[in-house]
Amino acid sequence: MSVVVGLDLSLTSSGWARVNTETTRTRTGRIVPELTGHERLRSILHQLTEVLADADLVVVEGPSFGSGQAIRQNGHHERAGLWWLVTHQLWGVGVPFAVIPPATLKRYATGKGNATKDAVLAAAIRRYPQVGFDGNDQADALILAAMGADHLGQPIATMPGVQRAALNAVEWPLQPAVT
Repeated sequence: MSVVVGLDLSLTSSGWARVNTETTRTRTGRIVPELTGHERLRSILHQLTEVLADADLVVVEGPSFGSGQAIRQNGHHERAGLWWLVTHQLWGVGVPFAVIPPATLKRYATGKGNATKDAVLAAAIRRYPQVGFDGNDQADALILAAMGADHLGQPIATMPGVQRAALNAVEWPLQPAVT
């Protein structure tokens, strides 16, 4: 059995998804802090503690370097800090994690690395109708968790070959902890 967690980290609405590969039970959620600065980062980290409990593999969306989005939007410095805090915490407690570039997430979800956020959401709704979620952040987190489960040989849905090929572009941890 493995518990795989997908994280789409954001300062305003971080999406998460947890997949139990034995039961295929999948839950999603969102963290929406009402704070700013250090208090916001602490709140997000605290709320993620429960989500990450007993995870065997965490799959985190990486930064979007090519889009220029991080430079144009306010908060890019704080958003990068959140990403580093979360991945550092995972590293510190020995939880294996993989970082998925946004284009690779989109390719796995839709077959196209340049798909829009709404196309990823639509693909997640079609592919995982049994999972309750709403919004792009939860859809991204679900796709990330699905990629991790698929990588472990326990996919939560059948994926076309062109989309599964996206898994080859990921630097997966060498030894996920499997219980």
